[in-house]
Amino acid sequence: MARTLWKGSISFGLVNVPVRMATAVSEKGIHFHMLSKDGSCRLRRKLVCPETGEEYDFQDTARGYEVAPDQYLIIKDEEIDKIKPEKGRTIDIVAFIKLAEIDPVYYDRTYYLLPDEGGSKAYQLLIEAMAERKTVALARFVLRERQHLAALRPMAQGGLALHTMHYEDEVTHWKSLRDELPQNITVAKQEMAIAGQLIDALTQKFKPQQYEDEYRKQLEALIHAKVEGQEAVTTSTLEEDEIPPVYNLMDALKKSVQQKKGGSGAASTGTAARKKAAPPRKRRRAS
Repeated sequence: MARTLWKGSISFGLVNVPVRMATAVSEKGIHFHMLSKDGSCRLRRKLVCPETGEEYDFQDTARGYEVAPDQYLIIKDEEIDKIKPEKGRTIDIVAFIKLAEIDPVYYDRTYYLLPDEGGSKAYQLLIEAMAERKTVALARFVLRERQHLAALRPMAQGGLALHTMHYEDEVTHWKSLRDELPQNITVAKQEMAIAGQLIDALTQKFKPQQYEDEYRKQLEALIHAKVEGQEAVTTSTLEEDEIPPVYNLMDALKKSVQQKKGGSGAASTGTAARKKAAPPRKRRRAS
């Protein structure tokens, strides 16, 4: 059984659907501790006054909001506690909207909502009603002392997904970057046609298992080799980026389509292009 992060109910008009929340994503990563050069001592960070060198314990600190350079407004914990959202147990649906209306830039984290005791029928009713109308539910709820905006989405394989969302004022919109977008560019019909052919040739079903974090896999292999006392050897492909050759747009499209038709996939297309091109210039890794 999935570990429950939150329990409560979905408020759907006068209907309450008992649910429990489970994590949908478990991020993978390698975490290191800071040690001395010879590895004999694990180091720790201290809270130190840079002027006096005096060390402070966390419980002897206060929250400060900088209002001007080196000027801070102290905010007390009890002042924050007064305005914290109440720890509710309800996911309040405020509207139903079309999924296509939500730009993915608004999505933050994903969770699964599972029916809790006595809620199976209402849970299934909500899923089927939304699926029939091709809508998602926009809702508010409190998790970990923060009020969240969220989208509840019926999943194709059954069940409900909950996506926490960024608020409007947290999102940078394209209109603020309009000056940096291409201006007065005309695309020829022939270029569009060939670009379409290339897209069609590269179109396939999404199979997430085909894509892996190669760097993490190599790092795990490195650690495993050291644990086993072996000499660690890596063959990383991430040392330096090669700057690809610059083609005329139409030539590049035609070459890409030809290589795709003659190759076995996107990876072989890129490899073939690099082999046929003149030796590329090297670009230094950003420090």
